[in-house]
Amino acid sequence: MEKRQFIKDVLLTTLAAPIGFTGLAQAFKQKSSMPAPVLAEQEDFWLTIRNQYLLKPDYINLENGYYNFIPQPVLNKFIEHIKEVNYQGSYYMRTVQWDNKNKVAARLAGVAGCLPEELIITRNTTESLDLVIGGFDWKKGDEAVMAVQDYGSMQDMFEQVKNRYGVVNVKVSVPNHPANDEEIVTLYENAITPKTKVMLVSHMVNITGHILPIKKICAMAHSKGVQVIVDGAHAFAHFNYRIDDLGCDYYAASLHKWLSTPLGAGILYINKNNIKNLWPLLADGEKQLDKIGRLNHIGTHPVHTDLAINDSIDYYEMIGAEKKEARLRFLQNYWTSKVRNNPKIVINTPVDQTKCCGIANVGVVGIKPSDLATRLMKEFKIFTVAIDYANVIGCRICPNVYTTTEELDQFVKALNILSANG
Repeated sequence: MEKRQFIKDVLLTTLAAPIGFTGLAQAFKQKSSMPAPVLAEQEDFWLTIRNQYLLKPDYINLENGYYNFIPQPVLNKFIEHIKEVNYQGSYYMRTVQWDNKNKVAARLAGVAGCLPEELIITRNTTESLDLVIGGFDWKKGDEAVMAVQDYGSMQDMFEQVKNRYGVVNVKVSVPNHPANDEEIVTLYENAITPKTKVMLVSHMVNITGHILPIKKICAMAHSKGVQVIVDGAHAFAHFNYRIDDLGCDYYAASLHKWLSTPLGAGILYINKNNIKNLWPLLADGEKQLDKIGRLNHIGTHPVHTDLAINDSIDYYEMIGAEKKEARLRFLQNYWTSKVRNNPKIVINTPVDQTKCCGIANVGVVGIKPSDLATRLMKEFKIFTVAIDYANVIGCRICPNVYTTTEELDQFVKALNILSANG
């Protein structure tokens, strides 16, 4: 091994100095009386959180939306679970795996704000939503409403039921800067016909970070006899809400995004009145149609990931939902507020901070998103993802709780240089 590579490897293993759950809990306890918006701006305090992450020093990571990787205390717990399951082998799988998974699911239901019998653990949002979309008893001529800004895999699944069953897909386009909630609700309402069976709506639009008025949309849809599927991939453990307050029929999310679990964990909520009406994605032996477990047969899977969800919830609750939301919103507003008035910089995310949180999308006039992402990485060592469709032209920017204002200052400087030079 070359000396330079050896030194780099040593640095990578010593950069983070996690103090563990106990130390972090004590740090938060000392700040318990401080309002969340005030704590959100305390940079020295959030450096304590940053030290829990083993961060690759080669670039600034502003693409945490795909996968919010695991803080060291949770990663250590995850490794312990892998070792324990491997140690017990088939004994674990045949005795306690389902009891443990059900306990974790019940705890997730508490975080999500729904009944334990209405929530199952899946592998990701795509699996969850595909289960619902593919599980309907579709008839030729049924209509489904969705937006062109919805996640591509969901639109692909609706395309499949269109080709298979003759379903008609009706697509709307969500404006990046609506005048108010009523504009969004009316947009979806105008797409409904007597043949509309279901509507797919993103809680947080994945390419812009725009938070949609789900509760109002659901109330409108239900008044017309239409069920609502909500894609909450980027909402869960990102900002505060309860599923039972939204009024939706189905809700799905990925846990490896904002809850920062190991890869391959998601949830699916189904209102208890709808469980009996869905076909499972994979057949199961459960015969009781009103039991959500019959929709959760996925065969043998990495059960140690299920166990690590518990540790991720511990970490999330230690930070506190309100404090995490405040920090993420502060970070987003910190950088967007510095460039919104630049005529050559376009922010594709609402300025109203109640309509967004940690995610935002930015474009530079005259630079294609793919070129912008490439130049940010090559010239400034800033990693982002390019978005160039559905009326969104720019790069999605997703900080995490470990992101510093110093890093965002570098990002703002890069944007100003690129917008000035083209």
